[in-house]
Amino acid sequence: MSDTQFDLIVIGAGPGGYVAAIRAAQLGLKTAIVEKQHLGGICLNWGCIPTKALLSGAALAQQFKSSEKFGFRLGAVDFDIQQLVRHSRQVSEQLVHGIGHLLKKNQVKVFNATAQFIAKEQLELTDAQGQKQQIHAPHIIVATGASAANLPHIPVDGHHVWSYREALVPEQLPKSLLVIGSGAIGSEFASLYQDLGCQVTLVDIAKQILPSEDIEVAQYVQKQFEQQGMAIFTGANVQKIEIKQGQVDCHIETSAGVQIITVEKVLSAIGVKANAQNLGLEALGIEFEHGYIKVDAWCKTNVAGVYAIGDVAGAPCLAHKASHEAMLCVEKIAGLSHVHALDRTQIPGCIFTHPQVASIGLTEQKAKEAGFKLNVGKFPLQANGKALALGDSTGFVKTIFNQETGELLGAHMVGHEVTEHIQGFAIAKYLEATDESLAQVIFPHPTLSEAMHESVLSAMQRAIHI
Repeated sequence: MSDTQFDLIVIGAGPGGYVAAIRAAQLGLKTAIVEKQHLGGICLNWGCIPTKALLSGAALAQQFKSSEKFGFRLGAVDFDIQQLVRHSRQVSEQLVHGIGHLLKKNQVKVFNATAQFIAKEQLELTDAQGQKQQIHAPHIIVATGASAANLPHIPVDGHHVWSYREALVPEQLPKSLLVIGSGAIGSEFASLYQDLGCQVTLVDIAKQILPSEDIEVAQYVQKQFEQQGMAIFTGANVQKIEIKQGQVDCHIETSAGVQIITVEKVLSAIGVKANAQNLGLEALGIEFEHGYIKVDAWCKTNVAGVYAIGDVAGAPCLAHKASHEAMLCVEKIAGLSHVHALDRTQIPGCIFTHPQVASIGLTEQKAKEAGFKLNVGKFPLQANGKALALGDSTGFVKTIFNQETGELLGAHMVGHEVTEHIQGFAIAKYLEATDESLAQVIFPHPTLSEAMHESVLSAMQRAIHI
């Protein structure tokens, strides 16, 4: 093959794209990846990783506040937001460097350029200097991700109105912040800034915060946020904003009428939109659905040889979903026999608020709407010895089983480090464990994970510690 002919080309080097390229190379395919800006995509550079680095600082701030219960009197504690930002950027840079090393190790050809289809198996690349070249492959994967969606009447200016990018690198901590949107991104930033000492107002047009989560979970998290001092408006809409003397007047329409709240900064976090523009997809006849590239369970588009994975291919917009799609898509292309199609009910979700939220499968409401007869178990972390010893017993574990078959339909967790525990339910669900089989599993003591076991027992009316 020439230097412009490949077996497979990936457009975009985020957590879907770079995983697809590496796996393809492992399977013996001559592989290229095209990235216009940063290896690692939004996740490593401006999303998952830097936000978690900042949230680690916020968690430390919470530990300081509760230090006296463990016998420590710290007095006044100085905080430098710039140092926390530097830490988050250093973490991102380290991981991005690592991805570059992995691509080189696996002999993946990296093109720093933008890409556009000029035919079904042909791309035209344009680098930063405007130089163009063409590359070819019978299989091309689009993994260009998504970017922040904006409200037309509340434009992001980077100063008074932030997107997530400005929220990740603040020059100083604002005294007050209004967050529009209470999904995972909005709620994480609201929690982060509240914990760092900012007065936060959270607004969502939905009836509950965290709209995709179990209602009981959302209500519990809202109560915790409010106890921390956060103001929350649900079923509300930010009609307009007015910038006056460096402050932002936010006109919020609620069921009780219009309220005006004045803040230093506004963060727009209403969701994301697919990065599918200027790729030449329309000329190929690629089908779209709800603004995202339409794919089947194997990530194939309607055009043979063109695939889409990750956020550009639709919800849930999660890095681990993108990486999993990358693996199954490439393995299917390579002709491996053991490949399984994507099952969206097996995708866990994690929200790194304070307290954390983690879930998999159906919510109780969705399970009832689907017609299942349910056994629902719930266990509070206040009854868990390890949680009490840690000084953080906020939260609960909720499990939902099919009453007739014992199938685990869903699991929902709130509390300290529950994002590290949801994989236990993910494994159980994938291996088709039942309530009875999970009840027989021996969980170690004393651990937070015991609450998972007790929730299963609760669903069977056999809980011991409540």
